[in-house]
Amino acid sequence: MRKVLNIVPYPFLPYFSGGQKLIAQFNMHLGEQCELHVAGTANNDSQLAKHYSFYPYLQKSRLRFFDVTAFFRLKKLIVSKNIDTIIIEHPYLGWLGWMLKKTTSARLIVHTHNIEYERFRTVGKPWWRILQWYETAVLRSANMVFCISDEDRQWMIDKMQVDEEKCVLVPYGITAEAVPTNKALCKKQVCAQQHIDPSKKILFFNGLLDYKPNSDAVKTIIEKINPLLLDSNLAYHILIAGKRLPESLNELKPWNNVNISYAGFVDDIDFYTKAADVLLNPVVSGGGVKTKMIEALGMNTTVVATATGASGVKKELCGDKLVIVPDDNWPLFVEAVVSASRQEHVTPDAFYNIYSWKNITRRVADL
Repeated sequence: MRKVLNIVPYPFLPYFSGGQKLIAQFNMHLGEQCELHVAGTANNDSQLAKHYSFYPYLQKSRLRFFDVTAFFRLKKLIVSKNIDTIIIEHPYLGWLGWMLKKTTSARLIVHTHNIEYERFRTVGKPWWRILQWYETAVLRSANMVFCISDEDRQWMIDKMQVDEEKCVLVPYGITAEAVPTNKALCKKQVCAQQHIDPSKKILFFNGLLDYKPNSDAVKTIIEKINPLLLDSNLAYHILIAGKRLPESLNELKPWNNVNISYAGFVDDIDFYTKAADVLLNPVVSGGGVKTKMIEALGMNTTVVATATGASGVKKELCGDKLVIVPDDNWPLFVEAVVSASRQEHVTPDAFYNIYSWKNITRRVADL
């Protein structure tokens, strides 16, 4: 059996964002396929670690990204546990992974969640070129790179000159393995909790709301999408959930009288996503796969997304459950929302075959 060490550079137990959830669920399911050891920051709740051993070997402060002493702790762990494979989440601790690879017999895998430098370039960070150089060097030095989408994989091959045979598709996964049967019950309960008329279509958006692409999307919903929906004949309610909504939006109270409300941070985001009739994804900046889309599709919730928002998702596996609209074409976006909310399509079985965590981690272990 493979003995694997995964190094995670930030807290993920418990998880609050899509990236944290990816790591938590990837490790949980990978731990069923191999002997897994996970090293992370001390502010994780190790009691939530399932199917693997957790080691709080990284500092909580930003100094962890430059902490050379972590190298000695991790090297000792690798030798004592006879670990043969090192995975690092994101390229940021690439220097540490490279040192461990060079001083042990373990091979190095970089698990990417997106093209980091491109994500920061699209949100206007001036230092993206430095990250581009560093990220490229890290990916080239690895024995293997896990890519979250075909688009990212091709980007690495074409623009970063990473060897094609090293780039392996490992998509964001879902726990569901088939279409859920309790959507109607979830909607009934959410409508009761949030005081929504159950006869209305629930249009849902969620995310970490102080992340600029998401905060921009909320403003787009308020300023561009909702005014057009008000002119339609659709009976709807827009529900927005997530942490850190900008204070300037005052918990969306100024828009409560025009079919918009804020649920705040919800403990069970899957429950709310399953209750929705349509997931809205009007994101037009930021890189990588929008994990909320994959989760929604797994819960048989129709998704209407911009071309940028839909990047990285295999459209051919989604059937009619994913509707893609060109960026910034909000009249067409609203038209798609109205149409999608009135149709009863089902997420295809092929989607679950590719995107279930059980199948993904089984394929990873087979590598």
